[in-house]
Amino acid sequence: MQIGLGATVIILSISILSQPAIATVSLVVIAAAILLIVGIERVIYGIFIRHRSRLPTIGFGILVIILAAIAIAFPVWTTVFLIYLIAFALLFDGISRIVHGVGDKESRGWARGFSIGVGILEIILSIMILVSPVIGAALVGILIGIALLIVGIQVVVAGVSGRRTTILGKADLP
Repeated sequence: MQIGLGATVIILSISILSQPAIATVSLVVIAAAILLIVGIERVIYGIFIRHRSRLPTIGFGILVIILAAIAIAFPVWTTVFLIYLIAFALLFDGISRIVHGVGDKESRGWARGFSIGVGILEIILSIMILVSPVIGAALVGILIGIALLIVGIQVVVAGVSGRRTTILGKADLP
């Protein structure tokens, strides 16, 4: 069973690596669908369960439904928006790391240099993403694809080596 599951994950990872930007948009759609279900659950909970925060629960549930529906209706634009948010976060963090590295007189030289170097790398990456959001979408997809490939290989290796995963029962506990 582990070999089959691992092979499936490896195939999934290869398909993600072959089209990483499309995979990222797909993940946004999946997340939006999950949020749509969560929003519906919040509205139902707010309607049928009596508690003090009933109206805010219903209101925020409706807001989640609306935002999730927008994300599902416009998945590419939603993905671009999220990628821009990530790019700006990287930009601000990069600036912060450079300022910290320059101003931190208590750390050793290599630690300060590393902080400045990471800050510069973040700024370069954020500028690349801001210039072309497809780079950001592809980067996310590539990272997810590589992670799934590693997991798939590990699961296949575990299956081939014959290790069994067991769930401990009461009788197995000390």
